[in-house]
Amino acid sequence: MNVKNVEKKEHSTAEITIEITGAEFEKAINQVYNKVRGQISIPGFRKGKAPRKLVEKMYGENVFHEDALEELGPAIMEQVDALEDIEIVGYPKSNVTKMDKDGVELVMTVGLMPVVTLGQYKGLEAPRAEVSVTDEEVETALKPYINRATTQVSVDRPVQNGDTAVIDFEGFVDGVPFEGGKGENYDLKIGSGSFIPGFEDQLVGVSAGEDKDVVVTFPENYQAQELAGKEATFKCTVHEVREEQAPELDDEFAKDVSEFETLDELKADLRAKALERKQRDAKNDFEQAVMTAAIDNAQMDIPDTMVEYETDRMMEQYESRLQGSGISFDQYLNMMGTNRAEFRVNTRGSALRQIQSELVLKAVMEAEGIEATEEEIAAHVKELAEQYNMEEDKVREALPADALERDVKLEKAAKVLYDSAVATAPAEEKAE
Repeated sequence: MNVKNVEKKEHSTAEITIEITGAEFEKAINQVYNKVRGQISIPGFRKGKAPRKLVEKMYGENVFHEDALEELGPAIMEQVDALEDIEIVGYPKSNVTKMDKDGVELVMTVGLMPVVTLGQYKGLEAPRAEVSVTDEEVETALKPYINRATTQVSVDRPVQNGDTAVIDFEGFVDGVPFEGGKGENYDLKIGSGSFIPGFEDQLVGVSAGEDKDVVVTFPENYQAQELAGKEATFKCTVHEVREEQAPELDDEFAKDVSEFETLDELKADLRAKALERKQRDAKNDFEQAVMTAAIDNAQMDIPDTMVEYETDRMMEQYESRLQGSGISFDQYLNMMGTNRAEFRVNTRGSALRQIQSELVLKAVMEAEGIEATEEEIAAHVKELAEQYNMEEDKVREALPADALERDVKLEKAAKVLYDSAVATAPAEEKAE
């Protein structure tokens, strides 16, 4: 077996012609035959005892050829990997151009690691928002605490919007009750929109102890087809009316809902956390814009096979994370109202961006002569251990030393881009 020819093509691809001798192919065929012979039944022979030539006569002389090529796959890739100045990426595709007793010739079309020519990557300009937190945003952040401390109290008055009415109800269509249309002592928050449109509005003004006939029409797209578009009458009885009672916003409230002693301290903490989130988002947006500029300034021709491979990898990772959360990928797609094909299209864009970013950072590593010290690698291991709640030695067992070194170098390359970049005002701020 040998590599006969390597011809580099456009779009970072190459065609590699490989020759397999007749003896090598014959050996591979025999290996396949010996693996599967126990499953072959031919009249006149005990199972697994039919000669190979007879099997080929019955099923075609090429019956074992495809599997024989797969058997030779590792040896073929070993030949290809040994080639100098060739770094294959993605999935190779093979086309057999000759196959007979003298051997096999096949042409592999492969993607090659793209050559990256950097443009400007230092001193890039990118917009960065100046962030602050308003009093209104602090009040918004306080609302979940208020909601948790809000209680419901019974009131002796008619139902108002926002109240919770405790009701019995039974629904009828054409005077006949229908399945699922009955409930007792049901807590219905008026204005929540949890019942059929128009239902909750008709309970406004009804007091505890009163009956009310609520007449509504089911939506045309209602899930129960037998009720869709039909008018229904719900006979309702209101047992109790409750209103929400918000807490007094004072220091006692702060003590009850947080670890702080005063309301001012709680608000200050909410402001600080909101500011930290905004600053983090502004930093991420700035760095993404810097990376986009560096990518736009660079030249690289990425083969489709590389993008497809990265897309598959990202989808597998996404599916694995979902399964870890107890959700299947198909369930997630249904919830999001999409399918695998559409999801793949979106993921492909992310995969391309990931490849472009990494290629640029690798090129920066080389241009800057970036190295990783043992101290930097140790710090990276410690960070990963804290992030994933693992022992440091377990992190080193899980990740090869060259992968840890590579991560540190990429981080340092990114730092070169971001630290040298110049922040400018966003377009909307300039307009003001």
